[in-house]
Amino acid sequence: MTSLDVARALPEISVLRDRCRALAMLDAVMSPEWDGRYYSFDSGWGPGEEMASLRNGSGDEWSIVFSPAGAFIRGFDHESEMSPFVRGGELWPGLVEGVPDAFASCVTEPAFSREGTLSATICLWRESGDDGWRAGPVALPPGEDPDGADWLFEVLVDGTPSGYQRFAEEYYETPADLRAISAVFALDPLTEALVERLNPETTVEELAGDIVQIGYPRLA
Repeated sequence: MTSLDVARALPEISVLRDRCRALAMLDAVMSPEWDGRYYSFDSGWGPGEEMASLRNGSGDEWSIVFSPAGAFIRGFDHESEMSPFVRGGELWPGLVEGVPDAFASCVTEPAFSREGTLSATICLWRESGDDGWRAGPVALPPGEDPDGADWLFEVLVDGTPSGYQRFAEEYYETPADLRAISAVFALDPLTEALVERLNPETTVEELAGDIVQIGYPRLA
């Protein structure tokens, strides 16, 4: 699966946003310590903007900026031959070609860059009202996963509770309750009972800051 396959597989923006919030909330429950998490979501990233992100602690990451203009995605596999940092600081040809002006600030965002260059081997976008995700005219190098999209976006594209369960049980090395995961995927209110089924070592009160930051529904 390359970035082009990801573009074909991703759902519409509103569905993707909810999926990202669910992944972030699940990781917050599974790993109350922020540094140990894989997925996060900042509902106050900027004026009118939210950001979902993945970081694996080894330099690989993705970010999705949600705004009234739509959504912008960039992914970075630091071992890919498409990395600008093995190309003398140059982005892969065509990677950001055609990015709409509405997302120009994302291409130059310091938080997504190193030494003034966008950290990216993947770039996708979708404007509000558009009928699909777009990518620049990129000629991918040969290989099974040339841009890192296959493993970076596997769980996000899968979009199922069982997909997250497989990830969590491998990454956190602990059983993960599928029914509880399914409830979070449905954005059900985060009750004490639900949290306990996922991680008996934390509580809703301890997660209060994360709930607000993610914009996840509270217990009524």
